[in-house]
Amino acid sequence: MSFPNLSALAVRERSVTLYFLILSVFAGAYAFASLGRAEDPSITIQMLVVSAVWPGATPAEIEQQVAHPIEKSIQKIEYLDEIKTTVKAGRVDIQVRFHDYTPQNKTPELQFQVRKRMQDLSSHLPEGVIGPIVNDDFSDVYFSIFSLSAPGLPVRNLSRYAERLRDELQLIPGARKADLIADREERVYIDLDNVVMTNSGISSQAVFDAIRAYNTLIPAGQIDTTGPLLRLRLDSDLSDPQRLAQVPIRVGNHLIRLGDIAVIKQGYEEPPSYFARVNGEDAILVGVVMNKGENGLEFGERLDALLSKTRAELPLGMELDQITNQTDAIKAAVNLFQVKFLVAVIVVMSIGFLSLGLRAGLIVGIAVPITLGLTFVMMKAANINLDRITLGALIIALGLLVDDAIIAIEMMLVKLEEGWSKVSAATHAWNATASPMLFGTLVTMFGFVPIGFAQSGVGEYAGNIFWVLAFSLIISWLVAVTFTPYLGVKILRAPKQKPGNMGDHYKSSRGYEYLRALITWCVSHRRTVVFITFAMLALSIAGMAGLVEKQFFPGSDRPEILIDVNLAPGTSVTTTDTTVKRLEALLDSMGGVENYASYVGGGSPRFFISVNPEHPDSSFAKIIVTATGPIERDRIIVALDQHVADGAFGEARIRIRRLLFGPPVDWPVSFRVVGEDPATLRKLAHQVREVMSHNPHVVDPHLEWDQRVPTLKLEMDEQRLRLLGLTPLLVAQQMQYRTDGVPVAEVRQDIRTVDVYVRGQGAKRAKNEPPIYELRNEQGQKIPLSHLGEMKLAYEDAMIRRHNRELFLAVHGEVKNAQPQDVTKALWADLEPIHAALPDGYRIDIAGSLERSQKAEDSINQVFPLMIALMVTCVMLQMRSFPGVVIVLLTAPLGVIGSVIALLVFKQPFGFVALLGLIGLAGILMRNTLILTQQVSDNLEDGMLPSDAVVEAAVRRARPVVLTALAAALAFIPLTTDIFWGPMAYVLIGGVIVGTAITLLFVPALYALAFRLESR
Repeated sequence: MSFPNLSALAVRERSVTLYFLILSVFAGAYAFASLGRAEDPSITIQMLVVSAVWPGATPAEIEQQVAHPIEKSIQKIEYLDEIKTTVKAGRVDIQVRFHDYTPQNKTPELQFQVRKRMQDLSSHLPEGVIGPIVNDDFSDVYFSIFSLSAPGLPVRNLSRYAERLRDELQLIPGARKADLIADREERVYIDLDNVVMTNSGISSQAVFDAIRAYNTLIPAGQIDTTGPLLRLRLDSDLSDPQRLAQVPIRVGNHLIRLGDIAVIKQGYEEPPSYFARVNGEDAILVGVVMNKGENGLEFGERLDALLSKTRAELPLGMELDQITNQTDAIKAAVNLFQVKFLVAVIVVMSIGFLSLGLRAGLIVGIAVPITLGLTFVMMKAANINLDRITLGALIIALGLLVDDAIIAIEMMLVKLEEGWSKVSAATHAWNATASPMLFGTLVTMFGFVPIGFAQSGVGEYAGNIFWVLAFSLIISWLVAVTFTPYLGVKILRAPKQKPGNMGDHYKSSRGYEYLRALITWCVSHRRTVVFITFAMLALSIAGMAGLVEKQFFPGSDRPEILIDVNLAPGTSVTTTDTTVKRLEALLDSMGGVENYASYVGGGSPRFFISVNPEHPDSSFAKIIVTATGPIERDRIIVALDQHVADGAFGEARIRIRRLLFGPPVDWPVSFRVVGEDPATLRKLAHQVREVMSHNPHVVDPHLEWDQRVPTLKLEMDEQRLRLLGLTPLLVAQQMQYRTDGVPVAEVRQDIRTVDVYVRGQGAKRAKNEPPIYELRNEQGQKIPLSHLGEMKLAYEDAMIRRHNRELFLAVHGEVKNAQPQDVTKALWADLEPIHAALPDGYRIDIAGSLERSQKAEDSINQVFPLMIALMVTCVMLQMRSFPGVVIVLLTAPLGVIGSVIALLVFKQPFGFVALLGLIGLAGILMRNTLILTQQVSDNLEDGMLPSDAVVEAAVRRARPVVLTALAAALAFIPLTTDIFWGPMAYVLIGGVIVGTAITLLFVPALYALAFRLESR
């Protein structure tokens, strides 16, 4: 290189070099100790939820009057990706997702735009609509969730302690926010005796007016004195039920106490719309979200300190438990990294000791931790945490960063064996290898550019792989050209020269002679070698496309089990809870359960990045089971699946699964049938389900919404109704009063405002019989409900789903003994007859895992041209010839051969993580080719014949190339047992080993063919 010889400078200024070496050690140790710790990367889920409630409205009315206007308004916002709408009776929930490439600094502005538009829209929605309500915290992941339970104690007391705990958690350094979860809504119920009211001639409206008159808080004026300004206060607080009972109600010329005609009680929402239990006990949960960039281990220690303090202060009978805790996952990941890192370092040093000798191996062993230490410094400067992604990237880096040190020290050894001095040998390494090592390092680094700059959720999730590898590889080159020559001069010894073998190291070994003969044969039979290589590559690509299983992201190794409980749409929350309690009893009888939390009437909070909370639904419940370990987790899943298969929960669809890494995917296999008419959608969706049911790998194919729910519809004659002195409004109000109750006021109880509901208590009715009600008209006359019209049983859609403002019906399914992507592609082919017969305006879209995977791959493919341009530029700057560039680029895909062999032999799936390994593998092989072709150029400059120069280049580069490949492959072995990184490790191991072997034989043959060299 024309750049100043850094190796010579490092050897000459030894004191300065030693100083920086020592400084690097201490800086690396400090950076490692102070780096933030987290379980997963901190990513921005570009999603929020807009909800609106319209009590009494049908799903069709909600869709037309509420969902449509909200969707139209949201659709005008910049960076919008998709809108998913779920409409149910009286409620609509809309998931708004922005494009993954949305700049993070634009997210707050986009959220503000949604809020602003919803606020402007609210006045244009029908009267009675509550909302729209914007939840822009939907993507928050709770670092830890605590449960408060108190069997036998009032829930109100539990709520107050939960609020206290929330406030204390909010004040912990590093906490972004703390929330109450599944807190029961408090209410005051006034149950009026209808018989007494009728006999006394008291109307319900008189009761409502009396309560409001004695509870309204309004200013009573003030008196200006010569001293203080006196404000008048009226005692109009009915927060105490006993005072509420004293409210007088005028009946003619008499006053009656409210307590004489009603039962007043402090209670809670009946039935509860959403509640939770932990280990079978009613509980209120408190979740805490950690700030980005915090050290999760230190934050966990602060949480543990608060937990111990709070437990000591709890009243007798109240229990505080921690049901989810990311600290444990972080500790496990860091400890696992340290073990695997130690194993990898031992492997690398062992290779150096066995192949290069004790002293040379020691130099390589010193270079590795120095490189990693400086990488930690760069990570600290870039605010990159130690998490699942960066820890894996560091282990991958171990197999790559050792290359430069081995190449540099091997060159020194060769020159020492040829009789050079240590200083000359050290400085020569710069002249011979610095340039190809640098450009090879850049090529390897640029191989990971697609994941580093992919504008997608998975790009943000896994993007730090590029940065960690870039830091480590650049630093490894700097260490190889500075610290390694210095250590070589200090530690290496000049070998004793054997007589008659001065300056010809590569002819002293029989192994080199065998290798020379093999490479000479490959050069002589170049066409055959090139043809066989490309034939193997074609077969490997075909095997990758057909034989290798495909996946998106692997399953998680966390101990949690997710149990989804789906009953028939419209099922009451009480009935849903009955099924949940049976499941809880089953879990109590099993061993290996550390704890479980049940969420009835909705989904669980987001405690893991890939878990999307479900919307409120009375027919849905979720149980999160934490097993004592992975083995127990799998055993519990098998046992639960067996109970479900045996029909133990025939009334519900029970879904049991593990956590998955990567972006949230609701169902592994899913298709959306899109169109306008619900009946036609049902017909087509049933055809899709029938096709799915014939696939042996699909479990429980079903329609997302199909059943219609029963409703009681009172068909009234408007003329007759008016003659009776009633209106639909009066009928609805009185019916509401007789059933759920009517909110009439709010009472102020410490820091809370509690609704007061008035209910009419009539005669008990038989089970499953329609109620018998008597209403009062405007004149106070009693009119039986049956006189108003005929009560009929009608049916309506329980749910309406829309995707980007189009009605759709999804067909979902689980997968067994196969990968979701393979099953989806097979089903897509099987659905071709249905595609061909689709009516106009209808279509079927792929959803599920394959849809998310395609989006991720598309984001990577968009960066591929940049990766290729950077790689080609580096190769051209090094090779300075078009044939040479072509030779280097043609070796890039050769890693597929060994990767496919490894994946098939060890039965590993090819997914997104493995794809990253395959991309990076191309850079590794191109790096080896660069160094090999540089040696050819050096040989030609030394006066060798072209054919001899090619053969000798392969022979001379064989030892460092094989050593680096062996070091990389063995360093990746600890990753093969990791559920997340395993497929990538096998791709790299197989690709590096086979690719290196092919490179040593294929590149000389290809070089000879490209430059038309004469055979030796």
